[in-house]
Amino acid sequence: MNQISSQVKPNSSAPFLVLADNEIDVKGILFNYLRYWPFILFFVILGFGYGTYLNRTSTPIYRVESKVMLKETNSSLGTDLFASSGLGFRGKNNIDNEIGILKSYDLAHSSLNKLDFNVQFFKDGWPRKTEIFGNSPVFINVDWKRKQVVGGLFRIEILDDGVFSLTVEDPSFSLFNPLDPEFKTGVSKLILEKNEFGFGEVITNDFFEFTVEKASGLPGEIIYFRLVDPHSLALSMSQSLSVSVSKPSSILTLSIQTPFRKKGVEYLNTLMETYIQSELDEKNQTAENTIQFIDNQLSGITDSLRYSEARLERYRSENQVFNLSQEGSVIFQKLQELEKEKGVNEIKLKYLQTLNEYLRNGKSGDLIAPSIVGTADPLLSSLIQNLADLQAERLRLTANFSDQTPQVRDISARIQNTTSALQENVNSSISNTQSLLSNINNQIRTAEREINQLPETERKLLSYTRQFTINENIYIYFLQKKAESEITRASNMPSNMVLDSAKAGNYPISPNTKSNLIFGLLVGFLIPIGLITLKNYLNFKIEDPKSLEKQIKVPLIGLIGRNTSVDSLPVLNNPRSSVAESFRSIRADLSYLSPQKDKVSILFTSSISGEGKTFASVNMASVFALMGKKTILLGLDLRKPKIGEDFNLTNDKGFSTCLSSTTPWQEVVKNSGYPNLDIILSGPIPPNPAELLLQEKFGEIIEEIKSVYDVVVFDCPPVGLVSETKELFAHADIKFFVFRQGYSMKGNSELLNNLVDKGGVTKIYGLLNDVNFDKGYGYGYGYGYGYGYGYGSNSYGYYEEEKPSWWKQAIKRFK
Repeated sequence: MNQISSQVKPNSSAPFLVLADNEIDVKGILFNYLRYWPFILFFVILGFGYGTYLNRTSTPIYRVESKVMLKETNSSLGTDLFASSGLGFRGKNNIDNEIGILKSYDLAHSSLNKLDFNVQFFKDGWPRKTEIFGNSPVFINVDWKRKQVVGGLFRIEILDDGVFSLTVEDPSFSLFNPLDPEFKTGVSKLILEKNEFGFGEVITNDFFEFTVEKASGLPGEIIYFRLVDPHSLALSMSQSLSVSVSKPSSILTLSIQTPFRKKGVEYLNTLMETYIQSELDEKNQTAENTIQFIDNQLSGITDSLRYSEARLERYRSENQVFNLSQEGSVIFQKLQELEKEKGVNEIKLKYLQTLNEYLRNGKSGDLIAPSIVGTADPLLSSLIQNLADLQAERLRLTANFSDQTPQVRDISARIQNTTSALQENVNSSISNTQSLLSNINNQIRTAEREINQLPETERKLLSYTRQFTINENIYIYFLQKKAESEITRASNMPSNMVLDSAKAGNYPISPNTKSNLIFGLLVGFLIPIGLITLKNYLNFKIEDPKSLEKQIKVPLIGLIGRNTSVDSLPVLNNPRSSVAESFRSIRADLSYLSPQKDKVSILFTSSISGEGKTFASVNMASVFALMGKKTILLGLDLRKPKIGEDFNLTNDKGFSTCLSSTTPWQEVVKNSGYPNLDIILSGPIPPNPAELLLQEKFGEIIEEIKSVYDVVVFDCPPVGLVSETKELFAHADIKFFVFRQGYSMKGNSELLNNLVDKGGVTKIYGLLNDVNFDKGYGYGYGYGYGYGYGYGSNSYGYYEEEKPSWWKQAIKRFK
């Protein structure tokens, strides 16, 4: 922006603000927003109310936590028997596997079967119905083995101690089928055959069956309930459970978020109880499978043992033969060892065949450990352990992902590959064992041929003794293993333990009351700021004096305050007003603009009509008249005369009269009714106003008037509408280009700039009219514009102005 002309002396009355183009006027921006403070305050209060509403209407959510410690499984009798299989028994704990089990659908389903969470109760509340837990006036018994409607809402009203009414409150039901729990069908319309029922009465139709039992309800009490199917509930609860590990320890923290602390505590405690019990049941089941396998073997060998024992005793008794010869004892000892080895391998072969059958049928949970049959194949044990790990990993993944996700599909493929490798190893072991048995049988046949060389009596005794010993050894072996398995079953203890039972926090984690209030206040603050910014951005009218200063290439001489009264002559009729002081301040600056002249001529124009040039010229002339200066006001707007209305003068004669006739100008001068102030009106509107003002006669008249008066004030037509105004500039010492706040377009400043750049007009200055100082405009313009020592409505009372009521001021802020 250009600096003020050197002819203008800066003073406190007119300090022209000069800002560099790249400088941000922070205080100006701040004041621009502060003038809308009632509007901003309204939205801030509204935002605070919204935050309070959120806090009052949001359901409090509590966090419930419990802790489980995973203990490493130590080597024990049970471990020796079963750990090598990895199937049907949990060996060393894998934390990821345990997390997968805890978050699994099956564990949640098993836990919820022990709880009564499938019925949700509600009561009337504001702004919506409120769920209750644990203190319902009734409870519902539901048969989940048959179809039930879920999702909708029933309404119960207790009529008396034995009767209640049942109606449908929300008909958005779907039908749950226990045979296909994942698929639900819609129920178009649910019709109750009657509405009154007795407590304990079975309420049934094609879509549901349940009974309502009274708890503590009183007549007239109303309660609502919704049925939630076990599948959806288990799915929801398993997904809502969070499990974290406290590394490097093996302590797991289980947490769940719920609006009911008691409900969350019950669920987590039941979940942990089910988890611990399932592990113990798994161990016991492994022992049971082993004992059952041994019992099946014992049932067959017992009969053989009894038969062989009876036959041996009978033969000894009948033949009076009790001991073998030395040669027979050697052969018997050899056969006994071969038969023992054969028995062990036959058991191993039977186990391998059973293992192969289980693998083909997918019954991996029923497998018996290899160690139970004396096999110590490291590759077989490794494959079984790998398969167990992969199955546990898949269990963890399926707790969070569907079967079609890449992770689950990859682990399923690895399980398939490991199973194939395990089957191949089992088939190979079966073949090797069969070959070994064939070799043992050949050795036994060789020994039997040696027996055939013995006497018949000794030969038969050896044969009977041999069969009895074989059966006895097998029987004793299985009895020993059964005793070991029973000891294992009796000594089974959970590998994991509950470290902390479920506990709920005393304070809700949601809603965050402080955050909601801050959010409401922030939104309440940003919305009006955004609207004000948008309003300013879309506003193409001149509002801020500093912005106008940057737009025009001449100094902005001053601001004229808003005239709140209907009187257009505030300088004459209300000299103590801030508007009058605005004109006095401008008059003071004229002494610096034209310091060497006792007489001065001042011209007022604007870009368009309505910007206040006539108001400015009338009151500026009044200021000089009050000083005792002989002043004349010239109405040169021949097309749209207004001055006569301000002074109650008739426009019967004026400039148009003397310019279009021989009438001297002295005859058209009118007295304003105020001392030292004369007026020449524009006169009757002529057909050719431009031609009249461009006559040489007009210039002669002006020079004569200047010789008579101290101050000559020109009220000219808008320069943006008519052409002759530019010609009038030559007759004035000082020119004022009037803008009006909130009325003049920002583009009008280019008209003034063109007058300076292209028209060569000098000593022309900007003047901003109708400034609303109450909105903060005028900041930086010294004393007297609403921020000084008593010239505005916010002053110490030096000047008098009518003060609007506070609500009118607030409304006007956003106009």
